[in-house]
Amino acid sequence: MTSRFPFQHPEIEALLVRLHEASRGDKWRLAPRIPRYLWASLRDRLGEGSRQHQIFRDVYSAVTEERGALLYLVGRAIQARRVVEFGSSFGVSTIYLATAVRDNLDSNPCSVAEVTGSEMEPHKCKEATKNLQAAGLSDIARILPGDALETLRAVEAPVDLVFLDGRKDLYLPVLKLLKPKLRPGAVILSDNIYSFKRQVAPFVEYVQSGTNGFASSTVNISDGIEFSVFQRSGDR
Repeated sequence: MTSRFPFQHPEIEALLVRLHEASRGDKWRLAPRIPRYLWASLRDRLGEGSRQHQIFRDVYSAVTEERGALLYLVGRAIQARRVVEFGSSFGVSTIYLATAVRDNLDSNPCSVAEVTGSEMEPHKCKEATKNLQAAGLSDIARILPGDALETLRAVEAPVDLVFLDGRKDLYLPVLKLLKPKLRPGAVILSDNIYSFKRQVAPFVEYVQSGTNGFASSTVNISDGIEFSVFQRSGDR
């Protein structure tokens, strides 16, 4: 029987099956809240009292199996050793990323193996940490609680892979924070490009401009993923 995942780790697969089922079951709570998010965004009030986290604090909003497979395969393809994630939620995407990093250790057991996630909502951070422990990945991955623009400053260079899936209007500030730590050839995968076009527009313009050190294109997977490759340092 063909596995639904791009790897063969029975315990991790069983956990992901449960988490994806829980995420799908959460859609009935998530869908009615999207208009509230968009209304707050249109009024430029997302930052007031962590409004986004008030709206989505208890729902999964996790990556699908399709997007999770992409995270894993890109991580394996570039032999990622140090990965950063903005917006870990319940840790589903973190598990895919950490599994890739762990599998990369097979070719070089002495190399760095580090996945650093970030999550503003304390409850989600706590549950994500539990899920990483259940997957046997807590020795590789950690979730930093609080404001990513503060906590991710502690990430060391070089960073091989970045996944952006938190507050959409913060994609560009987070990328600029991490940019000095990116290695040449680092990949940045950014989710929800189609569904939050207005919020991510400055970010997309920045990475697609050809003047800021990135080659980038929007990939038609799910609701759009921006696939960016870092080519050089320096800003214009």
